[in-house]
Amino acid sequence: MSRIGKMPVAIPAGVTVTVDGNTVKVKGPKGELAHKVPDGISVERADNTLNVNRASEETNHKSLHGLTRSLIANMVEGVTKGYKKQLEITGVGYKAEPRPYGLQLALGFSHAVEYKAPAGIKLTTPQPTTIVIDGADKAMVGQVAAELRNLRPPEPYKGKGIRYAGEVIRRKAGKAGGK
Repeated sequence: MSRIGKMPVAIPAGVTVTVDGNTVKVKGPKGELAHKVPDGISVERADNTLNVNRASEETNHKSLHGLTRSLIANMVEGVTKGYKKQLEITGVGYKAEPRPYGLQLALGFSHAVEYKAPAGIKLTTPQPTTIVIDGADKAMVGQVAAELRNLRPPEPYKGKGIRYAGEVIRRKAGKAGGK
C-alpha cells in the first residue's frame, strides 16, 4: 500500500469539497480548483476527510494512488493558504513593472518584454528587482515562475538574469588577462 496514498486528506473549516464521479472540486477563500481523478482511483468523503483508494494492485494504479492523493492535498492547501514563489532580477537596468495584464520587463533586450499573467495568478513587484507570484494552483505558480525565469536565465559569468529567490548560480572565471 502506498504510504502517501493511504493517508487521509483533512478538510479545514471554510473549504467545501464536492466529489461527483471522477471529478473532485475544492472551493475555499483563495479560489476554486478541480481535478479529474484517473480510472482505477476513487475518492471517498468521510466527515472532514477525503480518502483516496485504488481498484487493484496493478503497477499503474499503484503509481497513480499517491500522486492523486498529493494533488488533492495540494488543492486543499492552495485554496486555504495559497502558494507563493519569489524571483530576483540581477543586472544593470534590469527591472519589472506591474501592468494590468501582468508584467513589463526590461531585461537588456532592445525592447521591453511583456508577460501576460494567466487567470488565477497574481504578479506583484514589491521592488523593481523582485517579482512575487501568488496563486492557488501549485503547478500554475511553478509554471509561471519557470516561464519568467526562462525569459532571461542567469548567466554564469556576471550572474545577470532572473533567478529564484535563494538560488545559487555557479560562477565561472572569465578570460585570463594578458601576460
